[in-house]
Amino acid sequence: MVTRVKRYFLEIKNFSNPIELNIPKNYQIILDDKKDFKLNKFFYKQIGEDHYWRDRLVWSDKEWLQYLKNKNLETHIIKKEQDLVGFYEQEYHPESNEVELINMGILKEFRGLKLGSKLLNHAIASASRKNPNRMWVHTCSLDHKHALQNYRSKGFEIFKEEEIDFVA
Repeated sequence: MVTRVKRYFLEIKNFSNPIELNIPKNYQIILDDKKDFKLNKFFYKQIGEDHYWRDRLVWSDKEWLQYLKNKNLETHIIKKEQDLVGFYEQEYHPESNEVELINMGILKEFRGLKLGSKLLNHAIASASRKNPNRMWVHTCSLDHKHALQNYRSKGFEIFKEEEIDFVA
């Protein structure tokens, strides 16, 4: 079955506004400095299941390892005590001085707690430390129903929209 999907490309160029992280008690956001591909693979599969993330499902462990060898790629994990809650991946592109927010999401059992908003604030704060020209992301109508609103509420602006055919 073919479905028309609306895709949005958004960017933020102004990093001067103060960002309030306000991480709830018992939660923390940490950098996965061990670059454990199993975490990325787990989040991609679990979160992506609801949003039709499929590209990486066919990756071998070797491909995951290769992906995480990128020295400009960071994975940040949100946890509640020892429980995994969500993640984001971002890549710094030094040649253009940009940060790309590649993937971000919250596990199903933690949705509805505004943690996606907290995670996005953290991603913006983390990116801003690199003093980039911009941070950009793309989302689509298959992503979480509040994804586009979340990005826009943090200052992201749409710079490109398109419709694509999606085979379900």
